[in-house]
Amino acid sequence: MITFFLLCVSVLLVTNGELAPLAGVYTISFLLVMAFFALGNLMLKIRRSKLPRPEYATPFIVVVALAAIVIALYGNVKMKPEYLVVFLQYFIPTMMLIYAMLNRNHIMEFILSILWNITDTLRKISVVSRKKINRVIYNLHEQEFIFFSKGDDIATLNKVMIYVQENEITKKIKIVTVLNEHQAPPEQFLKDFDVLDRAYPYIKMEYSIMIGSFGPELIERLSKEWNIPKNFMFISSPGEKFSYRVEELGGVRLIL
Repeated sequence: MITFFLLCVSVLLVTNGELAPLAGVYTISFLLVMAFFALGNLMLKIRRSKLPRPEYATPFIVVVALAAIVIALYGNVKMKPEYLVVFLQYFIPTMMLIYAMLNRNHIMEFILSILWNITDTLRKISVVSRKKINRVIYNLHEQEFIFFSKGDDIATLNKVMIYVQENEITKKIKIVTVLNEHQAPPEQFLKDFDVLDRAYPYIKMEYSIMIGSFGPELIERLSKEWNIPKNFMFISSPGEKFSYRVEELGGVRLIL
């Protein structure tokens, strides 16, 4: 909250408190957010057309809305190009910060390699810094993720492992299957899981079976018991008969 407040104050200072430039920056930001909503909607229609949703818009309507947003964005930039400059002064550093956060493991490893080459005069500082960075990297790798699997689709699980390997820093993941009482996991899935475990030697995979029903209560309980934040939990796209809306799961992410 404090960071956001300081950001808003800085925009006010950069625009010298003038309402028109301030409104121009927020207009560009708002229109871009709306454009990304439309693009995201189109991507979901292409890749996950069966994803349950309370409202439905036809592709034609979404494309018309996106075109209208682009026209409005172009018109605002055309009228006052200087407002775009102010917007980019905030947008580019923000994107660089997000990129750094997503690649913080590689950045810390790069810093670590530099510290190894520091001269002997700074050896003590180098050693202490290397220890701290190594500890941070270790903690990042030890952070566990959870994927809730239906226990019958090894192809989906392989997509999950590819996603984790390419986009996440963790080296540990729990595969959790929620079954009803007296229900046994498919034997073929267990055999396929062993093969998949060997296919990703650098990621520690653990398979767990939970008895009960999948829902917000189970997610909340596992998050507390295993000390794993809900945004480090994944599910595949639910079907039409899924009992909950995705937002009711408390931040659990979808792997599409």
